[in-house]
Amino acid sequence: MNRLLLLGFTTLLSLETFSQIITDRPDQTESSSTIPVNSLQLETGFVWENIEQGKEKVFAGPSVLLRYSINRTVELRAFNQYENHFINTGNHKIHGLSDLELGLKLQLVKKDSCQTEVALLSHAVIPTALAQLSNQNLGNITKLCVSHSITSWFGLGYNFGYTYLDKTHGFNYSLAFGFSVSEKIGAYVEPYGSYLEGGTYKSNFDGGVTYLLKKNIQLDASYGFGINQNMNYFSLGLSWNFANVF
Repeated sequence: MNRLLLLGFTTLLSLETFSQIITDRPDQTESSSTIPVNSLQLETGFVWENIEQGKEKVFAGPSVLLRYSINRTVELRAFNQYENHFINTGNHKIHGLSDLELGLKLQLVKKDSCQTEVALLSHAVIPTALAQLSNQNLGNITKLCVSHSITSWFGLGYNFGYTYLDKTHGFNYSLAFGFSVSEKIGAYVEPYGSYLEGGTYKSNFDGGVTYLLKKNIQLDASYGFGINQNMNYFSLGLSWNFANVF
């Protein structure tokens, strides 16, 4: 099965320049910041995806990304989601939980005097799902996450990484342009893609909006499509930060 776009391992510029909650959704570019120390953050959502002009339809959700920050440098992470795959060829359906992902984010560069932040993110993919949905072997997703605060209303974030799964190996990239529309509303546009083993190149584009419901709660919506492949998706999500949980 194709790996879903929901987390975006992709996530996202998160617009940390403009909001008080730092999220890894809804974009494909993972943020370059860890969350506040001793806080627990839930990021959840749903995605509807069409592949090859409806030959395969995917409904995934809820997804659950849990993030916990030990200190200013280290953030622990866990991710899973429920997936429904509808395949027209053979007219059959596959559903169940995806493989469990456990990982961490390391803050490499973050200074008040510097407008650039850098982090390293890595997830181990553990084959816990049904055979039809599983990688079936241990896998890894690693990314270098960088962001630049250009102005008070515009920021740039980008990722470069490598995905090693039993069925998929290759490099991936994303480049997110984030804009502050108002004190509560942010928006982004983003090209992203992957270069897989065997010479397969996939190029995509997406965009979305975020709404700061409270200083620790954010809503989001996004839409993306394939440039050189028949794919499109729509996603809705919510992120909630709980401070001083322990």
